[in-house]
Amino acid sequence: MTARDDIPVLAIMGHPNAGKSSVVATLTENDRIAIDKRAGTTTTSDEYPVVIDGENIMVFIDTPGFQNPSDILEWFQAHPDERDLAEAFVAKHGDDPLFSHDCALLRPVADGAGIILVVDGSKRIKEKDRTEMELLRLTGRPRMAILNNLTNIDKHMPAWQDALNKSFNSVREFNAHRATYAERIALLNALKTIDQRWEPMLTETVRAFQRDWERRIEQSAQTIVALMHEALAYKVTRIVKVDDVDSDNEREAIREKLAEAFQNGLRRMESDAQKKIRAHFHHNVWDLPSDSLLSKDLFSREVGQALGLNQRQMAVAGAAAGAATGGAIDLVVGGISLGAAALIGGTAGGVLGVLGGAALAKIDIQRTLGVERFTMGPVTNPRFPFVLLDRIILYSARAMNWSHGRQAADEDSLHKVPEKHQAKKRGFTEALSSEDHKTLAKFFAAARKGKQTPHEERSREIIEGILRGVSRSDVDTRVKL
Repeated sequence: MTARDDIPVLAIMGHPNAGKSSVVATLTENDRIAIDKRAGTTTTSDEYPVVIDGENIMVFIDTPGFQNPSDILEWFQAHPDERDLAEAFVAKHGDDPLFSHDCALLRPVADGAGIILVVDGSKRIKEKDRTEMELLRLTGRPRMAILNNLTNIDKHMPAWQDALNKSFNSVREFNAHRATYAERIALLNALKTIDQRWEPMLTETVRAFQRDWERRIEQSAQTIVALMHEALAYKVTRIVKVDDVDSDNEREAIREKLAEAFQNGLRRMESDAQKKIRAHFHHNVWDLPSDSLLSKDLFSREVGQALGLNQRQMAVAGAAAGAATGGAIDLVVGGISLGAAALIGGTAGGVLGVLGGAALAKIDIQRTLGVERFTMGPVTNPRFPFVLLDRIILYSARAMNWSHGRQAADEDSLHKVPEKHQAKKRGFTEALSSEDHKTLAKFFAAARKGKQTPHEERSREIIEGILRGVSRSDVDTRVKL
């Protein structure tokens, strides 16, 4: 490793198709890096800096795979007196077309970069692998090896561990297709062990990552709070002339269009918030499996049944916040509402929570000066805000833990939820305390009226706490992403 303006520089190495580009994409959070399952996709050494606040804090160099490792090792062994074998080899063979890829690979090492060797631990060790390990050992550079197991086959892993431990300062298991934020930080912390002299520099690099991550959590929480404000206070209005509405069927058609516009507005708000969440976590490539809860319509029965609070929790939260009042027309949507009319007051709020009862929103019809004003909103269903909150937190969880090097993986295996976890169909808010439920319910009640409340700040803290917990857990086992 070398310090380039006092930042770490690491060359990612390995034979073709071992997953080097996936490792770089994951560690740099750059999903625009070309990743291909075909061998030999990377043919040049390309630099990918990690940028925080406009400054490079670390540089990873994606190198081509070895083409002639046996010849390089033979040359190294024939020149034991060279002070720097990598530098000497590049100086000798830099213009030789036969070694063009190999020199591209070794040039960063010749310039002083540290080494991360990536190997596919699902495959049997070959003689070529042992040759690569030995020639990298002879460079004398600080070295870490990553076992990037690309499948569920682990029978070869012990042999890899034994072989790599003989040639590398540190050996880590790291699946670049699945690595979470916590696993990336653990890998960066492990780099400190390959040379004590670089520990202060790497410590500051890790701190920069952690500060940036905390800021993203705060930004995401603010995005979520803003979504709740906008969605819960949302209204849609349509004004028609009384002469144009002379039958119940025509009024019903207007109400149906108004309901559709209301739902579409909420869908748009959720989509806009999702885009902001993706941007917070640097995602450009984004794919959702068709059976993911995040692929389902916001108002689908699957979403309504899987997310939000249970009946007992809604009773407590509803009693704390009180129910919306009014005698307007109910709008029944998917699995979220049973279509019961709204009652009044704190006690009624508890009853509605138990019944799952209040409709998504009300339609108010007023007639004046020859026109009828149809207004839908704001949201009155006491459970819907918890469903919406769960969905956007679930989306954030995926953005936080969805590896940027994942697009080359076997998507069928990645999206598969272990059978023992398939029955766990609840979101994040259900796991909160009853006091947190009450706080959120009071915040939601104020948001419906477009008012600020002291409960908003505490609600933001609750959301931030959930997101921090997501950073330390495997969210794939909570609900299907």
